[in-house]
Amino acid sequence: MKKNFRYRSGSLPLPVFFPDATRAIVKSIDTTDLKSTKTPGILVNTYHLFKDLGEERIKEMKGIGKFMGWDGAIISDSGGFQIGSLIKKDPKLGRVTDMGATFHPKGEKTVQLTPEKSVRFQMELGADMIVVLDDFTDPKAGLKKAKESVERTILWAKRSKAEFEKICKEKNLTVKNRPYILGVVQGGRFPDLRKYCAEELVKIGFDGFGYGGDERKDDKSLNYEILEVIAKATPKDYFLYGLGVGKPEDIVKLVKMGYNIFDCVLPTRDARHKRLYVYNFDSIKEINLNKKNFYSYYTPDKKENLKDNGPVSRACDCITCKNYSKAYLAHLFAIGDFTAGRLATIHNLRFYSILMEKLRTKNV
Repeated sequence: MKKNFRYRSGSLPLPVFFPDATRAIVKSIDTTDLKSTKTPGILVNTYHLFKDLGEERIKEMKGIGKFMGWDGAIISDSGGFQIGSLIKKDPKLGRVTDMGATFHPKGEKTVQLTPEKSVRFQMELGADMIVVLDDFTDPKAGLKKAKESVERTILWAKRSKAEFEKICKEKNLTVKNRPYILGVVQGGRFPDLRKYCAEELVKIGFDGFGYGGDERKDDKSLNYEILEVIAKATPKDYFLYGLGVGKPEDIVKLVKMGYNIFDCVLPTRDARHKRLYVYNFDSIKEINLNKKNFYSYYTPDKKENLKDNGPVSRACDCITCKNYSKAYLAHLFAIGDFTAGRLATIHNLRFYSILMEKLRTKNV
């Protein structure tokens, strides 16, 4: 597995967690706040930015990093997740063929994405890692439908790689200064299909694999069997990306399997909904990820917090914990001030960057 992530301004040790800046913003905070959390990179989304801004505007802005004032690392997702979250949830919102995906979002303009368009747009975004367009396997799909999505994913991966190489030639990009390109392993809940998909993607040649789809058990927990199948089928020199993962305990387990890149909306979404992550220790130094319940949640709207003058967490050095009390944060949420979401988001992102720091020091 890879040990470092190269990007346009430097190199990052692995593993890393990138919060979702889907539409060129990590909700509730700006890039200076983001830097204060020691977050090294972000994930942006091709479908949304293609719809909101378009290729010409991105070209004029000279990439998404300059547009949003961010000089850290950037990964761009392909739009494949939206095939699952929009079209496959509601066929009225679009259709998928071997040519690509057509989105018809309610009240918005139609968006057409092909594997080639997705790659070309991501290259214009200036991402340090791009992800090829994949056909998201519906978690409810039977074997026949799952096979169809895998074959389409492989077909699109071949076309994506060809387009990527064409663009690299046009721009005189070499292996040392081009973005990384990742294939996505689909196949739903079927281990043999996942293995087959991974093996076919290896033949095409990528810098890494992403875990595709959203396979969960009846209790909503991740299907670790499927994630392990992908890990075992991944070449030693590849990145292994837990797309959309996730919960702190899931990240810890996946790092043990060999996964080294993660992204998720959880820390920022939870922050805005009054759910803050807190290590159950008195200092950062004492944090032990091997303990079963190494963290818990702090919910500001509990009455007792209105009188608590202590920090949200003693095992945190974010600006929220260093400068404000639980009582003050509870007050901000109670009066509905925007600052509450900002301070909570800053805290949760620092929780995640501490998590990655501990994992990089082999704390597990």
